Amino acid sequence: MCAFSARGSGLRRLLERVRAADLRVFRRVTSQPAPRIDALLYPLSRAADNSKLWLCVAALMALSGDRRARRAALRGVVSIGAASLLANAGMKPLFARGRPTSAPATWLQRVAKLPLSASFPSGHTASAAAFATGAGLEMPWTAGPLSALAASVGLARIRTRAHYPLDVVAGVAIGAGVALASTRVWSVHPSNLEPASTDATWLDPVPLPAGSGLAVVSNPSAGSRGDDELDELRAGLPAATFLSVSESDDLQDALRHAAGTALGILGGDGSVNAAARVALRGGFPVAVFPGGTLNHFARDLGVASLQDTMDAVTEGNLIAVDVGLIDGRPFLNTASFGSYAALVDARELFEKRIGKWPAMALGLIRVLHTEKPIRLEINGETIKLWMIFIGNCVYEPPGL
Repeated sequence: MCAFSARGSGLRRLLERVRAADLRVFRRVTSQPAPRIDALLYPLSRAADNSKLWLCVAALMALSGDRRARRAALRGVVSIGAASLLANAGMKPLFARGRPTSAPATWLQRVAKLPLSASFPSGHTASAAAFATGAGLEMPWTAGPLSALAASVGLARIRTRAHYPLDVVAGVAIGAGVALASTRVWSVHPSNLEPASTDATWLDPVPLPAGSGLAVVSNPSAGSRGDDELDELRAGLPAATFLSVSESDDLQDALRHAAGTALGILGGDGSVNAAARVALRGGFPVAVFPGGTLNHFARDLGVASLQDTMDAVTEGNLIAVDVGLIDGRPFLNTASFGSYAALVDARELFEKRIGKWPAMALGLIRVLHTEKPIRLEINGETIKLWMIFIGNCVYEPPGL
């Protein structure tokens, strides 16, 4: 009993010291006039209300046309949502700390309207740190500028006397922690890829100078930027031939007619799979130009950009890869049956009318309502499954 009481007293003394230090820092930060700095910090604090600042930054990144920037914006916004929920709905009611009430100087005006919610932790700072960390994970060069902007938001919340310093520190920890935790279920796109197959079989080089003998088929419907990417390929491989497939064309026929010494494909995993089928029959190599939404197979090859593949073509770097067969049809990464395949079919049914991701949401509702388990025979045993994935090669990125 005495030991428990002493320990409790020690904890109380520690908390009192922390509160005293927090108040000292608060008074030091807010006690001196700095009109030029406040002319920037006060509007910045207001701009961060309801994460308007970060949503605008995310919109600019998404509209840039860069696939990596869109991914960074999405991770940043998702991190904001989770961090805001944890800080505002979870921790504020739990700690219920009051807002700063002391007025160390008459020259400093408080924010126009003091929030009614609790002070600990700072939701503004949690959102700022979440976006800066989440976006910075996907685009490392943005981490510095975004972190500086997030730190300025935290300082602004103290200068406007909406929060104590400890509130801001806790907000940073929550926001950064949530963004980092997101990588456990949604992996960061690797910036420097190496071939995942360390025991891969490298074949004798077959260089194609300037792309001579290479026929490249582009499938814009796979998610590529179409003309922009083709222009880049034409400039880097001037001796190659190029064909862009429209939505009304048959991709398989286009690939068969385009095949030469080597076949190039600009598209996603489905397009690469179609090219593999033609290449297997013709006995010639495939050059995979990443132009789809996820590009799983290209990542397994260590191909991160169009330039990577152009270098491999001109240098003649060839690698042997395993091909799986199901009912005589090849697959390179993953074959799937059941609910997921039905979801993809439903998405493609609505995609042209409402866009890919809204179509995915609508397809999910439809599949959940109508889909039933399928019967499969595996190793002589008949089982019922909602979905099955059959994997080939190392699958990148890892995660959920």
